Amino acid sequence: MDFKKTKAESTTISRDLRELENRTGNVYETVMILAKRSNQIASEMKEELSQKLQEFASYTDNLEEVFENREQIEISKYYERLPKPTLIAYEEFVNNQIYHRNPAKENRNKEL
Repeated sequence: MDFKKTKAESTTISRDLRELENRTGNVYETVMILAKRSNQIASEMKEELSQKLQEFASYTDNLEEVFENREQIEISKYYERLPKPTLIAYEEFVNNQIYHRNPAKENRNKEL
């Protein structure tokens, strides 16, 4: 997933609960799907940011010298301006880009 190309809102807006319920039939199930996908996105973003900031890491133990790296600050600001993982997950859900399944429902349907 490329976070830079997402068209998700960068601010939080109110959502219609009935719209969330339509696809799964249960608001709580939808919220759990969004929460799990949001956690995945957040961990991917954190890993990517850590890799980029690792390039600027200083391995000296000198407490007196504090370096202000302009590039490092710009990278951090860029990631702060990106939409939050929950908003990206919601946008993916609305656009049918998230695959989800509920094994409990599948087992219940097989038994019937």
